[in-house]
Amino acid sequence: MSEAIIYPARDRTVEPGQTRDFAAELNAEQAKAATHGDGPLLIIAGAGTGKTRTLVYRVAHLIDRGVPADRILLLTFTRRAAQEMLARAERLVGGNSRRVHGGTFHATAHRLLRKYGPSAGLSKDFTIMDQGDSTDLMQLSRAQLGYASMGKRFPKKETLQYVYSRHINTGFSVEDIVRDDYGQFVEYLEDFTKIFADYTKRKQERNLVDYDDLLLFWALMLEASPELRDRIGGLYDHVLVDEYQDTNTLQARILKGMCVRHSNITVVGDDAQSIYSFRGANFRNILDFPKQFAGATTVTLEQNYRSTKPILDVTNTLISRAAERFTKNLRTEREGGEQPWLVCARDEQQQTRFVVDRILELHEEGTPLREIAVLFRAGYMSADLEIELTNRKIPFEKWGGLKFLEAAHVKDVLAFLRIIENPRDEVSWYRLLLLLPGIGDATARAAIDSMASAAWQSGAFGRFSPPPRARAAHGALVSLLETLRSGQTPEDAQVALEIANVRRLYDDILRERYDKPEPRLADLDQLQVIAAGYPDRATFLSALALEPPQASQDLAGGSKEDEDCLVLSTAHSSKGKEWDAVFLIWAVDGWFPSARCLNSDEGTEEERRLMYVALTRARNHLLVTYPLNAYSTRRSSDYSLDQLSRFMDKGVRDKMQRVALGSGDSPAVNVDTAPPAAQVLDLRALLRSKFGATS
Repeated sequence: MSEAIIYPARDRTVEPGQTRDFAAELNAEQAKAATHGDGPLLIIAGAGTGKTRTLVYRVAHLIDRGVPADRILLLTFTRRAAQEMLARAERLVGGNSRRVHGGTFHATAHRLLRKYGPSAGLSKDFTIMDQGDSTDLMQLSRAQLGYASMGKRFPKKETLQYVYSRHINTGFSVEDIVRDDYGQFVEYLEDFTKIFADYTKRKQERNLVDYDDLLLFWALMLEASPELRDRIGGLYDHVLVDEYQDTNTLQARILKGMCVRHSNITVVGDDAQSIYSFRGANFRNILDFPKQFAGATTVTLEQNYRSTKPILDVTNTLISRAAERFTKNLRTEREGGEQPWLVCARDEQQQTRFVVDRILELHEEGTPLREIAVLFRAGYMSADLEIELTNRKIPFEKWGGLKFLEAAHVKDVLAFLRIIENPRDEVSWYRLLLLLPGIGDATARAAIDSMASAAWQSGAFGRFSPPPRARAAHGALVSLLETLRSGQTPEDAQVALEIANVRRLYDDILRERYDKPEPRLADLDQLQVIAAGYPDRATFLSALALEPPQASQDLAGGSKEDEDCLVLSTAHSSKGKEWDAVFLIWAVDGWFPSARCLNSDEGTEEERRLMYVALTRARNHLLVTYPLNAYSTRRSSDYSLDQLSRFMDKGVRDKMQRVALGSGDSPAVNVDTAPPAAQVLDLRALLRSKFGATS
């Protein structure tokens, strides 16, 4: 492909909108939150209550009352969320809002560490590892210490990385995490510590920082150095945090440290949507906010603008059973609408046929496919549905799966750039060496050891003497690295050219490794085009590590909004989204809630909140389905009788339209008034057969 040219952006001037009347543009609860003065503020924002609008107006109000925009810090969980809020604020108060510091926790930590890290002993030119790289480095420590060749089963690298990350983010001891999650490995507790010590040492020696380090180092600068705490915390007069229920213990420590000099912190969240404990999120952060920040004001947003009243009746009832929560009862002015359906199917196949038939019916009535979503507890639960959608030629996209930067070919190309940026990046060296013909594990490790002994000097790899069968590959790589190192200065935006040089070597390797290389080559074309928009290699690599795109379209800022296709999504991935019609399938005990979460009260309560999140995504139509039986080895049995999810108790069911499926799988009649059906099952006989009785 030809070399990309840079088209410079023009200066933007955006005038503020007309003077705002908060009382007219916001409801009373939103206005109270947006115009709050100084001091800690907790905004409990129920699903669909306009939390983003409230937070945007909060930013606008602070700027209106004279707070300098660059003294405001807005923390979100995605870069896109921050950009959307600041763009909306810009329409309210003009271009001045662009000076607000907005971004994710990790991106903000990265920016602060680049500036203040050297004062805390951290080299300014560190390289950020993504989770995959962190796991690979953990494996190097595991192997170096001799655990890879143990006769007895020893924790895999993914397990080690999970325990390490959870320890850093939650503050739980390694011993407690291993005992709770991996009881079979308790005998190796001392070995966990040894590997983590070596992993930490390797990161230091190779100038690497993982995701957890970004937050930990930020917290430590605030806690261990009064001077740094004053300098960093003194940057901002107001701190605002979105999705506070998703913060972990480490992030709570950071916020406390940032607000030592003042208590001007605004957090927005919904305790009923706290569903990420597996990522380390701490449900107690939002519940205990009034205790952590004395004198906090709490404002609850209860006016729902998304769902019809019948849908809210169901979701309010479901979440009212939660053991611990902030009391709220969502209300709406959207009268009318049908009751949510509770659909009983014979088995998975009948459930699938009903869902597809009803989707087509809604589509024929005028609902675009992109405004319909099918949600489920775990990705594998949609397998049968995906087959039927394909057979019926109904376009769909499934949220989740392999992310763009986790694709091997993309990580391969980035590895070349990373070793130019940081010659001590052992993980990237090992990855790219194994790509080359004639170089295996032993040669790769010998080359890395040789470079380490030479203090990772730029010419160390060229002086390494490989075995005869690897000499050609070694020479090609040495030549490529010399070309990359002798390139023009970073200010000339040569990242795309560097990728082009890498591909002169790598594209042939890719064609050899993959039977269908075209889609992967297209991904690299996209990567190369986007790289041209970054000022230097370090900025490009940091941006990809901090905000990894899901697919090449995301990297390019593209969208599927113009394509009319159905959405399949896990309940977790649906958070923050909404559709006209939502199907929740497999509402069965052991499936939703997941069986593995039922061994603790906390796990069960989080499953309840997760179902609440799924159900509150619907605007006009909500359909919950459950099969009576399943034939599936996933349940460790060829056949099982299913029970409706425990969260669908009588109070919830009473607010739903019960629907049975007729022989043609079309919606039939309310099961509560249906005539008795012919006997198709002998439950007593099935029960007797479990214990060997036949009569």
